[in-house]
Amino acid sequence: MLMIFSAWTLMFITTFLAPPKHLWSLITTQGFFITFSSISWIYLQDFNFSHPLFFMDKISAPLAILTCWLFPLTMLASQSKMRLEPVGRQRAYIINSIFLQFTTLLAFTASDLMLFFIFFEASLVPTMIIITRWGTQERRLEAGMYLAFYTMLGAVPLMIWLTKFYTTHGSLSPTFTHTMHITQAAMNCPGLFWATCNAAFLVKLPMYYFHLWLPKAHVEAPIAGSMILAGTLLKLGGYGILRTSPLLQETTLSQTLFIMLIAILGILATALLCLRQTDLKSLIAMSSVSHMNLVITAALMSSPWSYSGAMAMMIAHGLTSSALFCLANTSYERTNSRTMILLRGMLLILPLTGAWWLIIALFNLALPPTINFAGEMLIMISLCNWSPIAFLIVALNLIFTTAYTLYVLWATQRGPLPKHIKTLFPCLIREHLLLLLHISPGFLLILKPELLFCI
Repeated sequence: MLMIFSAWTLMFITTFLAPPKHLWSLITTQGFFITFSSISWIYLQDFNFSHPLFFMDKISAPLAILTCWLFPLTMLASQSKMRLEPVGRQRAYIINSIFLQFTTLLAFTASDLMLFFIFFEASLVPTMIIITRWGTQERRLEAGMYLAFYTMLGAVPLMIWLTKFYTTHGSLSPTFTHTMHITQAAMNCPGLFWATCNAAFLVKLPMYYFHLWLPKAHVEAPIAGSMILAGTLLKLGGYGILRTSPLLQETTLSQTLFIMLIAILGILATALLCLRQTDLKSLIAMSSVSHMNLVITAALMSSPWSYSGAMAMMIAHGLTSSALFCLANTSYERTNSRTMILLRGMLLILPLTGAWWLIIALFNLALPPTINFAGEMLIMISLCNWSPIAFLIVALNLIFTTAYTLYVLWATQRGPLPKHIKTLFPCLIREHLLLLLHISPGFLLILKPELLFCI
């Protein structure tokens, strides 16, 4: 494990010393070395591997591997645009990307909740730099400000609670918090206590009503920013909620019913909003909000099946939404537009890319036997056991998800061919490899989905 973390620090040195001609190939190769080495962590999760600085169990190991897996893919996706910039800016971009993924990885594997909080907040800095410096639209500064203020305001109650808990109990290790007695403040008003302590995570996921920063950030971010945001940064919120799950007692759910209702509303409302979008990246961002609100409902039910469903959903969503942003980027690089009406008829010009669109769309609408389906099925079974009425309401999301997924397919692939997109360069092998590496873990997890389950 220490060898992999050393390899991450070595990438910083490589970025400074590598010759410009081989900069991207060296960084991508090192990223793939780290990725394939990190797969061994899947065997550590059964033993609850612990170290003074690092901690690995069934919650952190899959998310840590996902973080390592997505880094070389972001490097592959960014090359076509970034190679045109001066070498100094290319190095700055790569260093920011490495720092962002490294802080996210350290947050997932932190042995102490205060360390997790520090790395959780530290990931905000490189994210803001990537969006505000390398974003292509004029509203990127506004998106950066939204991201900063939402994240920092939500983090204040969490920081106060962590400080108070540490002074009372003297420890913030995840193993200790799972066997702790909840403080008297939690007993007096457990629902409010849970909501304030998890406000930072609910903003990060994000919960509906706290989600306004996400479409802005996704639309303004470059491709690497969108991939990391959808793939790993949103999962920091889900990881935080699952990690602080001992705060949810048997009596707490009745007091967090208001949050559950907002999450259920968010699942349906954002899925319906997807049908109204004309911007492709904005639609994918809204679908992320819908899926992450499903994770919130699973975390609130606090049963082993719901936690396993939330875990499977987060991993599946991290791969699928990142792949969707890559497909959106392939269209944007050729047409300089994200408006779906201007992208129609692409199937005639780029038929193999149309096949990728179909495969990833099927993953997105949770077609059996994908890992997306396994996650949704576990959450739906838990929801049905908790409340059949809530289950019937959330089941409408299956129809809405299918509707907006087919809407994306029809709007971008079918229809008459616009005259302005008749002269496009074909898809590159690099882009096909990028999409294959997104989808292959999803296919492999079909064979052994229990690797993601917390049961």
